[in-house]
Amino acid sequence: MRISARADYAVRAALQLAACTDTDPVKAETISAAQEIPHKFLEGILNDMRRGGLVTSQRGGNGGYRLARPAAEISIADVIRTVDGPLVSVRGVRPPELSYSGPAESLLPLWIALRANVRQILDGVSLEDVACTGLPAEVAELADNPSAWTNP
Repeated sequence: MRISARADYAVRAALQLAACTDTDPVKAETISAAQEIPHKFLEGILNDMRRGGLVTSQRGGNGGYRLARPAAEISIADVIRTVDGPLVSVRGVRPPELSYSGPAESLLPLWIALRANVRQILDGVSLEDVACTGLPAEVAELADNPSAWTNP
């Protein structure tokens, strides 16, 4: 699985907003500087997140962005889906829409299992978990495995 720069930036921007306990909107420039995200790229991401209902925006001198819902109610998967679409696809196609034959026939259940595991992790971790409280135990346990940190 590959996480695009767009998805990485979107999650980081959302986490920056989740970490702000202030009720004032946060300017895109502030998010851009804090997370080292190119400003123009971030503006497009924030617009997608606004259209997707994850953030709200306010115009004017005191304008900026804030989360549309509490951070505990927004999963990492919500953010990625909003800016990149489905979490797992094969050649741009969702796994249930694929079919294989012959020796590759068992490949489809493999892609479905991969998608189920990705969903389980990313849907199960909220912005609040990452920004404030820490990863859920089952996710932290996976990350604690030394082999998870090495590339075969």
